[in-house]
Order: sequence, then C-alpha cells, then structure tokens
Amino acid sequence: MPQYPELDTPCAVVDLDIVDRNIESYQAYCDKHGIGLRPHIKTHKIPAFAAQQMKAGAIGITCQKIGEAEVMADAGLDDILLTYNVLGERKLARLRALFDRIKSLRVVADNAVVVEGLSRAFADSAKPLEILIECDTGGGRCGVQNPAEAVELAKKIQSLPGVKFIGLMTYPATGGGAKVEAFFTTAMKELDAIGLECPVRSSGGTPDMWLAHEVPSVTEHRIGTYIYNDRSLMARGVCKEDDCALRVLTEIVSLPTPGRAIIDAGSKVLTSDLLGLDGYGYVVGHPDVAVKALSEEHGILHFDPATKPFEIGQRIEIIPNHVCVVSNMLDQVHLVRNGDIETVDVAARGCVL
Repeated sequence: MPQYPELDTPCAVVDLDIVDRNIESYQAYCDKHGIGLRPHIKTHKIPAFAAQQMKAGAIGITCQKIGEAEVMADAGLDDILLTYNVLGERKLARLRALFDRIKSLRVVADNAVVVEGLSRAFADSAKPLEILIECDTGGGRCGVQNPAEAVELAKKIQSLPGVKFIGLMTYPATGGGAKVEAFFTTAMKELDAIGLECPVRSSGGTPDMWLAHEVPSVTEHRIGTYIYNDRSLMARGVCKEDDCALRVLTEIVSLPTPGRAIIDAGSKVLTSDLLGLDGYGYVVGHPDVAVKALSEEHGILHFDPATKPFEIGQRIEIIPNHVCVVSNMLDQVHLVRNGDIETVDVAARGCVL
C-alpha cells in the first residue's frame, strides 16, 4: 500500500486509473443499452472529471444545487439538469442568468408554487425553460405522488408563459425499477391522451446501475457515485474493492489499549453516514478491523486484542461508507497515477445554495 509521505493526513487520494475504468465501463453499458448517461457531479464536484465524463459519451451532467451548476458552467459544461425545486427571487435570478449563458439548462418541479415562480422568472425569455416533473416512485423524498398528479402539473406548466413541460424525473428507492416503470408508463399514456409529449424520462441511482436497462421507459440515467465507488456499493455487490478510486489516507496516532487504535480521520473527513452498515469505513488490507466510532477529529478502530496490526505513525487507507459526502468536506483531493501526484481543488464543494 502506498504511504505517500509527501501528503499530510488526513486526506483523500484518488486513483486515476480506476476513475478512467469506472467512467469507461458504465458509459459502455449505457451505449450498449441505448440509455443516455447524465452523470451527477455531486460525487466528485470537479469540472475536469465532468468534462471527462462528457468526452466519454455522456449526454450532459446533473447538478443538485445552483451553486454546483454555476461552477460547472464557469468551466465550460453547457448541458445541465438541475434536480431540485428552485424557490425564491434570488435563486430564480441566478437560475435565469445561468440559463442565458449556457446551451441547455433544464430543471425539475413537483408543485405549482415552484412552477409559477419559474414562469415569472422566464416569462420574457426568448426560449422557454424546460421542466421535468419530479415523481415519487417509492423513494419517499420530493415528487408528485401518482401519475394523475403528474398530468395535472404538466397541464399547469403548459398553461404558463416562459416554461415548457419536457418529461418526468425520479430518484427511486433501491430495487424500485418496477415501480418506476409502472408510474412512467401510466403517466405517459395519460399525457398522450391529452396531446402532451413526454420525450424525457429520467431515473437514477448507482445501487441499481447495472439494472437500468430493465426499465425500458427510461431514456436517461443519472448516476454519481460510480466514478469513485464506496463501501456501501461494495456491500451491495455493485463494485469490488479494486473499483474504489477514492480512499482516505490517515495515520495511527495512538494505541491506548490492546484492540484499539486511534486515527487522525474523524467525522470531518470520513462522515458519520452509515447507510445501513456497521462502522464508518473499510480499512484496506485489514478487513477484520472495524472503524467503530468517530468524533470530529478522531477515528476509533477496534480489532482482536491478541493481534498487533498497527504501530504509531503507520499510514492506512480507508474506503468511506459514502464517498460523496467526503468530497464535499475537503478543499482538495490528490490525484495519483504511476506514482505521480497532482493536487486539485474540489471546485464545487460547499455549494449548498
């Protein structure tokens, strides 16, 4: 395991060979099945990686907040889907400014209040803002609750100036492909009956990435974590350890008792997300060691007291449970290839607006 003595710990190290393989393999899958791939940049938040995904064949990118989209647009990314209800005059003004300077910007909405605000902001636009209706197909987050509500909101959109209904969008629960198909096909039939076209049907999620072709109504798949992968995906059988590109490099700073070690990576680096798992990460090379607890600056490892796997000052790598959150907590990540290290800014981190 590389020790990277030139890097201070804790930090994130990204293997570019694995990144390349992850991008290429899923793009090949989407190409084979005729699915448009629209990667979510919230995992890496780095414009260069978004550009690499586009060069590989992605049809555009997905952003969750306007701040992320602004950073990506500044770097030349010009086909963006913003998958979040936009409310408030300041945000709407930023959305309009962004729309006016890139080739394609689409948004989602799941209620009339959001749609009416979008219409006011775009009423004098030379071209309409295209809106996808967000549908709750079992994820229990945002979204209209049934196809009938989707149809009514589509009719509302079409009745207002400056906006245009363009399709349906969902973020389903893991394993929820059948529910997506049922919801989308019913809504499409009802929309067709009243003469409304629904050319875009967008779904997403990395846990079901290799099952996307089993939902034939979907035209594009939004996916983020696949570029790095993480422990949660390893646990689901979606990827293997060798597919995990980002690892947290950390150091053993204390061995206070047999069976317990302290590392310098706490919740500010590894995140407290469990995602149904026991412990807070996978210790590379030590599968029997548990990342048992985190405080802000300390991680606590537990292992068999009869063993002595670590020494003070030793560096280890941890694959985090949820890699997207790790990216957002770091100003920089360190990209490695063939022993060379390049440090880059996580340009869109902290973009919560």
